[in-house]
Amino acid sequence: MSLHTNVSPVADRGFMQGYLDTLALVERLHRLLLDVIKDEFERLGVLDVNAVQALLLFNIGNNEVTAGELKTRGYYQGSNVSYNLKKLVEMGYMHHQRCEIDRRAVRVRLTAKGRAIRDIVAALFERHAKGLESRGVLGADGMDQITTALGRVERYWSEQIRYIY
Repeated sequence: MSLHTNVSPVADRGFMQGYLDTLALVERLHRLLLDVIKDEFERLGVLDVNAVQALLLFNIGNNEVTAGELKTRGYYQGSNVSYNLKKLVEMGYMHHQRCEIDRRAVRVRLTAKGRAIRDIVAALFERHAKGLESRGVLGADGMDQITTALGRVERYWSEQIRYIY
């Protein structure tokens, strides 16, 4: 994402610049999260699963889902979901089964191997959460404020998409 500072003279430059800075930060945080997961897996010698696939396994957890449900829940966008699900099934991290009601849909769930990856990611996130709190980087109130603010942005963007159609 390229966020330019060339803002309309009508717009409130302070708020607009803050919005652009926030967008850039969210994008950097997502990329950094993937790098953190990748580094953890390299440290542990787990090299056959990439960070996106590991997050996918983490988000599926103990559920049995379809690719469409993952998109609906807001975890993933686009065709990479199907590709990654297929790869994870091929590598033995997930079971797949055709849905009895809709034969076009495939339901997936984690295998024991997939649950082990999910557990690695969960332990990493738990360690980071404890570190953020114990080092005073962010407390429960700060986390709640961030989550609330980002949730509002998510709802606003969702409403904008609905108005297009």
